[in-house]
Amino acid sequence: MALPIIASFPELAEMQKKCAADFALRELSNRPEGVTAEEIKNLHNDGFEQYVLVCGGTGCHASNSAEILKNFEVAIEKHGLNKKVKIVRTGCFGFCEQGPIVKILPDNTFYVHVTPEDVEEIVASHLESGNKVERLLYVLPTTGEHMPDSKHMPFYKKQVRIALRNCGFIDPENINDYFARRGYEALAKVLQMKPEDVIQTIIEAGLRGRGGGGFPTGQKWKITREVQNDTKYVVCNADEGDPGAFMDRSILEGDPFSIIEAMSINGYCTGANHGLIYIRAEYPLAIHRLEIAIAQARECHLLGNNILGTNFSFDIELRYGAGAFVCGEETALIRSMEGHRGEPYVKPPFPSVRGYKGYPTNVNNVETFANIPPIILNGAKWFASIGTEKSHGTKVFALAGKVNNVGLIEVPMGTTLRQVIFEIGGGIKGGKKFKAVQTGGPSGGCLCEKHLDIPIDYDNLIAAGSMMGSGGMIVMDEDNCMVAVAKFYLDFTVEESCGKCAPCRIGNKRLYELLDKITKGCATMEDLENLENLAKVIKDTALCGLGQTSPNPVLSTLLNFRDEYIAHVVDHRCPAHQCTSLVRYSIDPAKCKGCTACARNCPVNAISGTVKNPHTIDPAVCIRCGSCVSRCKFGAITVE
Repeated sequence: MALPIIASFPELAEMQKKCAADFALRELSNRPEGVTAEEIKNLHNDGFEQYVLVCGGTGCHASNSAEILKNFEVAIEKHGLNKKVKIVRTGCFGFCEQGPIVKILPDNTFYVHVTPEDVEEIVASHLESGNKVERLLYVLPTTGEHMPDSKHMPFYKKQVRIALRNCGFIDPENINDYFARRGYEALAKVLQMKPEDVIQTIIEAGLRGRGGGGFPTGQKWKITREVQNDTKYVVCNADEGDPGAFMDRSILEGDPFSIIEAMSINGYCTGANHGLIYIRAEYPLAIHRLEIAIAQARECHLLGNNILGTNFSFDIELRYGAGAFVCGEETALIRSMEGHRGEPYVKPPFPSVRGYKGYPTNVNNVETFANIPPIILNGAKWFASIGTEKSHGTKVFALAGKVNNVGLIEVPMGTTLRQVIFEIGGGIKGGKKFKAVQTGGPSGGCLCEKHLDIPIDYDNLIAAGSMMGSGGMIVMDEDNCMVAVAKFYLDFTVEESCGKCAPCRIGNKRLYELLDKITKGCATMEDLENLENLAKVIKDTALCGLGQTSPNPVLSTLLNFRDEYIAHVVDHRCPAHQCTSLVRYSIDPAKCKGCTACARNCPVNAISGTVKNPHTIDPAVCIRCGSCVSRCKFGAITVE
């Protein structure tokens, strides 16, 4: 423990020291070399020899992890292991596709797809007798090999967890766990520094906003501090609206204390005494844990008046959003918090100068705040040494789509897409061929095979026609139609547009209509030219970041997959067989056995034929639902 930093605050030092003993075994388990039996024997951790960490993130929570936790409590008591085994409900481990997850320490055994019925076997076999339950171990999709512990799993090997450092490791509803992980040591250190020096540390660290814009965090703090006003606000943007993105939600569910501490540090540096967390109401578990964390911080005098006995006062309240995507933009978010319609306004003035209720307001997103305490504790040089020349540190991504290992990952800036998709992600599902990856959510672009070896950072992704965004990363295979993908994202943008400016309100609607014509085989080459021109106009003229980036899926797919657009327009054919208006089904008479399965299951009676004789499909009646393909056992249905 780095007690000298907090020696000036005896109450906090005592809390940290008291909690560290119980946490010692968990900390030692994190070491590459693990922990020895002799070390366990010498620990003063109330006699616990093993820890059972049960994932309590939203995904696992929805799959009965609460019942798994309860069954562990019952089984451990039944086997008389109460004094040797401690159960801890944690946040998300990141490996979401394998949930519910149970991790056993100190041997780092990683059990996946655990059910409440598996608990008794884990307790009797593993915890009591020392025999791992092999059927519950993670299996490598490439080799079929069982992974004995999490340290050997490719999913975790290349990850560097800074923002996610406590997720899946601490109990997010117990501030003592946070104290044991150097919690509030950063705030204690900051309170002994000049605000200007703290801000300079953030500037030198090179932390850029993780919400999508990538603006230098320290500079934003500096601007807010330099504005003269007695009332200032700190806002945490937890309005995460990208389809498939769950980075901020997982941090709030797994480590809410770090966000509270970071906001307090920001308040001290910028001269603000009021903190607001804007979170969408559809994140009930994150809200619940934030409420607990705020209450516990107040009880420990870490929020409120005269924090840690100093003259610094700071408190936080929650504000709920209705799930509007545009409210992820900071000015629209501020208007929503003020009770107005969530619409962006023209900048300048920027929120740092004139924001919430007209007062200077510093807005950062969840992941940005999660990086602050480690930077304060480890120094600017440490953080700047990670990543690339212009993009320092790590980035959290929600890896999803046609990839074997779906989940939440954190990698150093500069890691390549190939490493993320084929090493951490375990490659493409079903042995299919990689086709594209969408980075940055609806505002990002679709990159292809030639981009796989580009180091991921803000500048490289923009140069390639995409963007970092908040961190969504959706992988696509050969079965995805890129025109349909662009249409899907435009549909989302049209739905989520606030409608304030014409380029976004009208232009994106026209873009969607052109894409719809193309997917139905009704478009001309002139339409294709209009599509590209209109996309560029919207990008140049829309009011806010939502409108300015909304054409990215169109422009990037036109650039990297133009042949697919031409196939739709000229040949009236969808190469991926996804656009139903351009698909034709037929039956190969040489393969058809006349089993009648396809005819019996066709919802519109488009298939005719007699038993044991080849059948035929009437293309004028067929609705291209694909039911015949899924029912045919002989591969007789041809899709063109």
